[in-house]
Amino acid sequence: MTTSLLLMAGLVLLIGGAELLVKGASRLALSLGITPLVVGLTVVAFGTSAPELAVSVRAALAGDGSAEIAVGNAVGSNIANVLLILGLSALIAPLVVSRQVIRLEVPVMVACSVALLGLAYDGRLSRLEGTLLFAGIIAYTVFAVVQSRRETAADRKARAEDPDAAKPSSLLADVGMAIAGLVLLVLGARWLVDGAVDLATRLGVSELVIGLTVVAFGTSLPELATSALAALRGERDLAVGNVVGSNVFNILSVLGMSALVAPAGLAVSEQARDFDLPVMLAVAALCLPVFFTGFRIDRIEGALFLLFYGLYLTFLVLYSAADPSADLLRAVVLYGVAPVTAATLGIAVFNQWRAERQTG
Repeated sequence: MTTSLLLMAGLVLLIGGAELLVKGASRLALSLGITPLVVGLTVVAFGTSAPELAVSVRAALAGDGSAEIAVGNAVGSNIANVLLILGLSALIAPLVVSRQVIRLEVPVMVACSVALLGLAYDGRLSRLEGTLLFAGIIAYTVFAVVQSRRETAADRKARAEDPDAAKPSSLLADVGMAIAGLVLLVLGARWLVDGAVDLATRLGVSELVIGLTVVAFGTSLPELATSALAALRGERDLAVGNVVGSNVFNILSVLGMSALVAPAGLAVSEQARDFDLPVMLAVAALCLPVFFTGFRIDRIEGALFLLFYGLYLTFLVLYSAADPSADLLRAVVLYGVAPVTAATLGIAVFNQWRAERQTG
């Protein structure tokens, strides 16, 4: 299959797979009495993170020589999930964020990021640490489902009487639709990445730059397709929950399993420890004030996320090419963009807090 056909076929499969997965997951939530948010945080998020799991585990099994791929893929995907995917989804349609996400799910994502940074500080994730991380995803999933099942009878009745809500259908058909969508997503992402890598190689782009950009972006394509389509279909909880759940899954399951199967644990490079992991933590923490202000992600905030992702990719390319302007860009972001963003969000959070007090 030629490169152009591979790219087009991958894109078609991604769109079709996202449509099936979102529709199947939404109907499954209704059939099982579980909120679409929790389905997005678990079933959809875990499913769309399958490419990250496959890539990282395969790299971990290959030994320390490929450890940077395993770590960089998961960490880079987390950064892309928030900045790129939520940014694009918010541009399509402003995303409403539930209070549960702000009170529980985002703090869990931030806590997982902090824990990973601490565990990786010595330059390695041991098999024991991998086991602890993987146990965390099991506990998180059980807790999310149990919390959803505690939904009040009044809430269930209201959802059942909603004329816009999807009607329950065959459980087997819902599961089959979701699985079919997932298979198409994974296959489509693989074809699209293979085509993009082949194209980049033909254009003479280095393998390092391909790994830093194409692979990290490619394994996030299922999340991108699913969240964007969920936003278009009005399944806003699914769009946000998919991203937050995927980030938790990438840390606890992808890196946990990778460290668990690696022959001598998973090596973490100095660059990943000192730069990429702190960026991932900062991006996760950024979600708290953005989500809290108005309990939504507006188009302007989506554009801001995309700007930050563009700066991150630009720095990676410049740094990998040993370009002196990388240090200049780092200084501009650290001492210009970051403080202005923090001050603006701080004011917005204070105004939101004051409004909440006045109305509550």
